[in-house]
Amino acid sequence: MRSFARVMLAAASGLLLVSPGPALAAPAANVSHDQLPTMSAEPDGVQAPFAELADANTGAVRWSRQPNTRAPMGSITKVMTALVVLESGDLDRAITVPPGIIAYDRKYDGSTAGLVPGEVLTARQLLYAMMLPSGCDAAYTLAESYGPGQAGFIAEMNATAARLGLSNTHFTDPSGLPAPNGYSTYSTPADLVKLGMRAMTLPIFRDIVRSQTYHQPAGPANRDHVWRTTNLLLRDYPGTLGIKTGSTDTAGTCLLFEATRAGQPLIGVVLHSSPTSDAAAATDARHMLDWGFGPLLSLIPLP
Repeated sequence: MRSFARVMLAAASGLLLVSPGPALAAPAANVSHDQLPTMSAEPDGVQAPFAELADANTGAVRWSRQPNTRAPMGSITKVMTALVVLESGDLDRAITVPPGIIAYDRKYDGSTAGLVPGEVLTARQLLYAMMLPSGCDAAYTLAESYGPGQAGFIAEMNATAARLGLSNTHFTDPSGLPAPNGYSTYSTPADLVKLGMRAMTLPIFRDIVRSQTYHQPAGPANRDHVWRTTNLLLRDYPGTLGIKTGSTDTAGTCLLFEATRAGQPLIGVVLHSSPTSDAAAATDARHMLDWGFGPLLSLIPLP
């Protein structure tokens, strides 16, 4: 069984394995290869007009579509919000949820984690609240605390983008909501893959975004919360490691994702797969990953 797996891996990577032993006869000239799996020049069925797939170890691009075109990305923005918080540290600090979350969520009809003004949670807990159910209330709360204030935090988001070389990325809101309009916060597939690679180097971030659910029991100063991921790949695609969904009227449905097979991680993003369907973005990602892993790696069972 191990030798079979080695052969499959070697075939997928273009290598030839030579083992000691008696010489094998050459195959007959009329042997048909019609049943051997083949790989197309690009992934089929991807609806997103903006997309990129890359090796998550090296950043080498495997396939892209309009990789440097600026577009809104909705709540994928929260990857940068999380990165700024994680780089700032002090994740066990107690943060009081501010009353401003009510007007903020209502103004933009943002997704929430069900936070209530006045309850107290740690920054670490708020990261789960932001990344799993895509809580805009949690993003607002973290920005208020770490900025301090929205303006200060957004300035740090843009400074971090500049430091990472994300020259086609700009933020005007910590959640990716249309503030002041749907195109104010934008990025490109190439920049978002770089951002995702940077965030996934942080063990705490990886632990958060690979979680399907997180239960925060009620405490002296907080309510009971159960947060579930919006990332359909975590449930449906074996080997998925994260990362983040996004959706606004302007951005459509988006997904920044990473998955691994046989030790080979791939990272990618799709923007505006559909006006409203999260399943369409997940399907686009699945097509890209299946193509990237190839017909042989995709068949290897995961433990």
